[in-house]
Amino acid sequence: MFADILKEEFLGNTCQSYLYTLVFFICGFLIVFFTKKIVMERMKNLAKKTAIKFDDFLIEISKKTIVPVLYYGVFYISIINLTLNKSMAKTINVLGTVVLTIYGIKFLLALIIYGFESLYLKKDKSEAKKEGLRGIKTFIKIIIWSIGLIFMMDNLGFEVKTALAGLGISGIALAFASQAVLGDLFSYFAIFFDKPFEIGDFIIVGDLLGVVEKIGIKTTRISSLSGEQLVFSNTDLTNSRIRNYKRMQKRRVVFSFGVLYQTTSKQLKEIPGIVKNIIQNTENTAFDRAHFSSFGASSLDFEVVYYVMGSDYNKYMDIQQAINLDLVEELEKINVEFAYPTQTLHVNMEKN
Repeated sequence: MFADILKEEFLGNTCQSYLYTLVFFICGFLIVFFTKKIVMERMKNLAKKTAIKFDDFLIEISKKTIVPVLYYGVFYISIINLTLNKSMAKTINVLGTVVLTIYGIKFLLALIIYGFESLYLKKDKSEAKKEGLRGIKTFIKIIIWSIGLIFMMDNLGFEVKTALAGLGISGIALAFASQAVLGDLFSYFAIFFDKPFEIGDFIIVGDLLGVVEKIGIKTTRISSLSGEQLVFSNTDLTNSRIRNYKRMQKRRVVFSFGVLYQTTSKQLKEIPGIVKNIIQNTENTAFDRAHFSSFGASSLDFEVVYYVMGSDYNKYMDIQQAINLDLVEELEKINVEFAYPTQTLHVNMEKN
């Protein structure tokens, strides 16, 4: 009786064929499931013990991309042995092409992005660095998905070459119409790879200055010292002379001061040595020179040059303040006064 039921046909296949298909599908599904749960988990635990991060990444991305493809492979192999009508067979083949393309793109994208992140974030994994990488990742995703979808459409029988030829003609017109956008995009690549500045750098562009907040595909945003946000197109930045103070190893400082004309020659000779001693005893500085430079309108002028080791502006101002206070104190000890704008009027009294 049971043997007769198995020989019964339904939609062109015997019940026995359906039973074999079901058994094969369940067995294949369980094999993939337990492989994922047991084998991959063990491999994951072993990978955690190694210093190499790539094996952890490879196992994780395999679980997300290869395992789903294996599940579909079990389904495809199970059902392909059945006699199917043309529409059903075509649907399964189309579904297979879509599944393989989508997960293939995901796997390839993950590898490429992992490679970029490993190289770009090798020494510095700060949020600023990660933010700078987002634009490149977006561009890579657009390119890979576009190529992958074209490949999929071609495999599904669409006339991709004809469509691409039409897009090529219209693409030329579109390129002319969007020259500014493309220019900003290429400028973004120049900023990303050449690194004239990065997020967090303090830069000056013309008479505008501030800290770089975000580097986008089209624009770069800078937070100015007065609080407002400055938005530059990437092309403007790559075509401009940029002064990057974040990368300054040391700051050259020039300042001057004047003393009264009543200061004696002996006192004037002492002042350069006093200034030199003050700067040399101040941390994170390097003395260059101090000279009695000129006779001013109402003062005897001195010019001082020294270096601050570092780019921090607040640090520079703290050092300059300390030097100024020490200078006032030391000049008071030798009875030297700072000059201020004065005029002396000489009146000649003539007797009639």
